[in-house]
Amino acid sequence: MQHSEAATFFGRGFSHRRAMAILRGQSPEETVRLASAAWDAGLELVEIPLQNAQSADALAAGAAEAARRGRFVGAGTITSTVLVEQAAALGARFTVAPGFDPEVAARSLDLGMPHLPGVATGSEVQAALTRGCIWLKAFPAEALGASWISAMRGPFPEARFVATGGINARNARQFLSAGAGAVSFGAAFAELTDDDLIHLT
Repeated sequence: MQHSEAATFFGRGFSHRRAMAILRGQSPEETVRLASAAWDAGLELVEIPLQNAQSADALAAGAAEAARRGRFVGAGTITSTVLVEQAAALGARFTVAPGFDPEVAARSLDLGMPHLPGVATGSEVQAALTRGCIWLKAFPAEALGASWISAMRGPFPEARFVATGGINARNARQFLSAGAGAVSFGAAFAELTDDDLIHLT
């Protein structure tokens, strides 16, 4: 997979709702239920962090349901090439990381999975863009603040940020208004209303 294909994947994934659900620490059954709720609400992308045996089972269950429904599940907290390979084996269609590691990004693309690396500084944004990563996870977004997004869009207009970490219905619009391409909801996803979702288009 090429970086341009990865950029297209995320662009399409966020074209209807500019949001992604992160389902952390759930049972396989609850993961499938919440993922289905996310897809039914118009969120195309669902991230399931891969951190232990239970999360591996949850990822496999979510990926199987995604394949059945023609949707997309990705593996989060991918910090090594070993985890990239495990994610691929479990059926993940994309990977997400808390930071930027060029080897992790390259291995993910080699296995056909678009990669969303985490960034928190101008140097990290520049390094990721230099390696071809256009869509970037701004993490931790709540600590960085919405103004960080607008500040980074100045010198890096080509970057597309997914604000992640502490995002909820109250601050999501601030990040989108500041120039974020999308936001990621963790525990706050379950609290979203139909009105909240309207503002994520």
